[in-house]
Amino acid sequence: MPKVLKGKSTGREKKVIHPYSRKAAQITREAHKQDKKEKMKNEKALRLNLIGEKLQWFHNHLDPQKKRYSKKDACELIERYLSRFSGELEQIELHNSIKDRQGRRHSSRETVIKQTMERERQQYGGYGFEIPDILNGSNLKTFREWDFDLKKLPNIKMIKVCADDAVPKKHKKKTNLPIDLDLGELELAGQSDSDEEMTPVPFCLSLS
Repeated sequence: MPKVLKGKSTGREKKVIHPYSRKAAQITREAHKQDKKEKMKNEKALRLNLIGEKLQWFHNHLDPQKKRYSKKDACELIERYLSRFSGELEQIELHNSIKDRQGRRHSSRETVIKQTMERERQQYGGYGFEIPDILNGSNLKTFREWDFDLKKLPNIKMIKVCADDAVPKKHKKKTNLPIDLDLGELELAGQSDSDEEMTPVPFCLSLS
């Protein structure tokens, strides 16, 4: 009877890793680390894209005649930016107002737009809305030369502008001045009245 030839081994069989072993825990940690790294990378790319879209809007709406913007001019430009979705919202409302239409169309898009507008409006009315530094002539020139390359975003200086910046400081002081004077006059008047009330009134006792 002929001998059976033993087949050559194609390689060592892969060792099965026990699910509760240290090796399995190490592989799990590495996988979580890689997932976290990938998630942060995607979030960073998303933020850069959002910032890039905003800067492109401001870049496309710059006044070519201006060498620098005043705070009032910057606020007017921000107001235009905050209203950039008004036309789209009107179109969505128009489509949804048509008779015999079941349900609201583009509801998810409408929700995202309204949430974005509300968040930006709160920033502008609160601690400030971030825009390119168009108040400075040199920074404005750098921003004009931007070619929409997201890698060059660190070269663009940003500032925060709030709604109160639209009102000049001189006007703010003038509006506060009469109120201070009125309060001062009331305080002086109150003091004079109290002095009169505290003045002792002489009187005589009848001894008869």
